[in-house]
Amino acid sequence: MRSPLPAVAVNAGLAVLAVLTLIPLAWMVSASFMAPGEASSFPPPLLPRAASLANYRELFATVGIGRQILNSLLIAVGATLLSLGFNLSAGYAFAKLRFNGRDRAFRTLLGALVIPAQVTMMPLFLMLKQMGLVNTYAGALVPWLASVFGIFLVRQYALTIPDELIEAARMDGASEGRIFRSVVLPLLKPVIVTLAVLTFLGAWNDFMWPLIVLTDHDLQTLPVAIAGLSREHVQDTELMMAGAVVTVLPVLLLFLLLQRHYMQGLLMGSVKG
Repeated sequence: MRSPLPAVAVNAGLAVLAVLTLIPLAWMVSASFMAPGEASSFPPPLLPRAASLANYRELFATVGIGRQILNSLLIAVGATLLSLGFNLSAGYAFAKLRFNGRDRAFRTLLGALVIPAQVTMMPLFLMLKQMGLVNTYAGALVPWLASVFGIFLVRQYALTIPDELIEAARMDGASEGRIFRSVVLPLLKPVIVTLAVLTFLGAWNDFMWPLIVLTDHDLQTLPVAIAGLSREHVQDTELMMAGAVVTVLPVLLLFLLLQRHYMQGLLMGSVKG
């Protein structure tokens, strides 16, 4: 009979790591309800003496963070929809459609993975400037139209779809578009959820590109607004924590709601290469 001690030790270690990871997040939420200056005392209190929503009221009423939340939501949702449209189509094509240069083009795309995104920002900005898309929502969405990782993820998952299923649909007279919509997309549900979550999280938390391309304050996204707020209210730790909670809470809830499909998509996408 195997001893349960190794499993217990591993689970205990994981539990300790989970607690250590959650402590900063829990204190962030707690500090957001503290009175001004309370979180800066030493040692910092774990719980507020008198919990209050004053920091959140100031965040929305005085600072006017609501507009930036709407901007982030609009860009994140738009980026997710556009990314799904382009990446699903391209990933399926690289996996199941036969055309000249398919494998060569895919290897070239994979080579682009080693290029840091920051390197492409300046050329992309200059191109958008010539097109008149700087300081527009469209300009903020352009980098999310398609990604090498998204195409790779969809392709790897689409490879697990039996070729016989697609050939049967073709023999029944279904067009390629009908096959993609009615046969392939339902089978790609786990990877669709995975790609949607990854894209939404990336677009919601993105700081550098919106900072570069969106110069108007009314168009700024939430991470950029919070960074600007930290410069203006550097001593207001409690207000900063309230802003951090507002930034983290939506994506955390989204991940918790979809984590089952998210993990299934990641695991299944690595089955076949």
